[in-house]
Amino acid sequence: MDTANAIEVQNVSKSFKVYFDKGHTIKEHVVSSKRRRYENRVVLKDISFSVKQGEAVGLIGHNGCGKSTTLKLLTKIMYPDSGMIKMKGRVSSLIELGAGFHPDMSGRENIYINASIFGLGKKEIDQRLDDIIAFSELEEFIDNPVRTYSSGMYMRLAFSVAINVDADILLIDEILAVGDVNFQAKCFDRLREIKAQGTTIVIVSHSLGQIEQICDRSIWIHDGLIKAEGLPRDIHPMYLSLMGERRQEIAKRMIVREKKQIKDEMNEEVQEISEIEPLNGSNVGKTKDDKRWGNGNARLQYIYILDSKGQEQTVFRTGEDIQIKLIYKVNKPVKDAVFGISIFRSDGLLCYGTNTKIERFDIFDLKKDSEVWFDLNNFSLLPGEYSVDVSILCGDGISVDFYREAIHFEMMSEISDMGVMRAQHIWHMNP
Repeated sequence: MDTANAIEVQNVSKSFKVYFDKGHTIKEHVVSSKRRRYENRVVLKDISFSVKQGEAVGLIGHNGCGKSTTLKLLTKIMYPDSGMIKMKGRVSSLIELGAGFHPDMSGRENIYINASIFGLGKKEIDQRLDDIIAFSELEEFIDNPVRTYSSGMYMRLAFSVAINVDADILLIDEILAVGDVNFQAKCFDRLREIKAQGTTIVIVSHSLGQIEQICDRSIWIHDGLIKAEGLPRDIHPMYLSLMGERRQEIAKRMIVREKKQIKDEMNEEVQEISEIEPLNGSNVGKTKDDKRWGNGNARLQYIYILDSKGQEQTVFRTGEDIQIKLIYKVNKPVKDAVFGISIFRSDGLLCYGTNTKIERFDIFDLKKDSEVWFDLNNFSLLPGEYSVDVSILCGDGISVDFYREAIHFEMMSEISDMGVMRAQHIWHMNP
């Protein structure tokens, strides 16, 4: 095993027997042998990847693609049919929160039971007990039987135990199911602290925003295979585009089913994500390896970043008003269009993002060439270099035109730390 890696997955495959109607008694087995028929469903197909020590990795993909199965293999809840998994250090998992809780025991007693499952001794649990209870915010109910807890209280206690184990590797499945909004925010802050301390983290989630906030890398699992892996900002647009095309395909099939034309529609395949040539416009296409995806029904032609006087600039001072202007061409009408931007620091950290849907902009269709722009007033970012990703989506999530690192700019300031970015933004549409 490479000394720099905390996890190594080598050529792992996993399948399950799915019984059509399994008998449970001897009589049922003797009388009806057909009830023992099953199909062998392959979930993972010879996948390989590694995670470095201290790295945070997100697993994404559609339901049933093999994400949660991969996580369970890492926790050794189940074992692969073939291949090898190597892990270095103590492992803590948040896969099925509270799986080891006994409903008739108190919250305090269940802390000892659950923590012992993660490998802690009684002395270690005694040292962490107050921190676990305080983080769960269940001091008033900690000596009540767990069966009297609400589902949110139950999960908060389980999460509090798991993150106080001081594990070397933390495995998480859909963490946003934990508690209310305030508790979720506290959980994310705690995860950032854990990551900063050098803990290796693997997260399975359908919320791409979670992964972009925490993870250094995304692994896209598609039908049991690793389709792509890399920076979240590179992988997620491709994933969203393909999922949008799948939804559109399903909608088409439903319409065809109603018209009794299933046979013709079932032969249609999901359209592959295409790469489009670079833009021709102001301050565009000057970086290497620029990538664009989308169906091309509408195309971004020019992208401008302007100062408060409407002059094109690439260097701004912290707190200055900035305007981003997008000019587009319509090749084919786009229904329920959504324009979006994401601003990234030079090290890949997502600093800001929004779109016309988030801003509750009136729903509009793209029928002719026009422009969209918005103002960022009192735009406060730390000094440094930044890039802007720009996208056009249609209402069902399909990527019409996505352009990574479409434009670059620099922020300057004599102040060393501006804290959280502040911006007031106003969208404008020229119909």
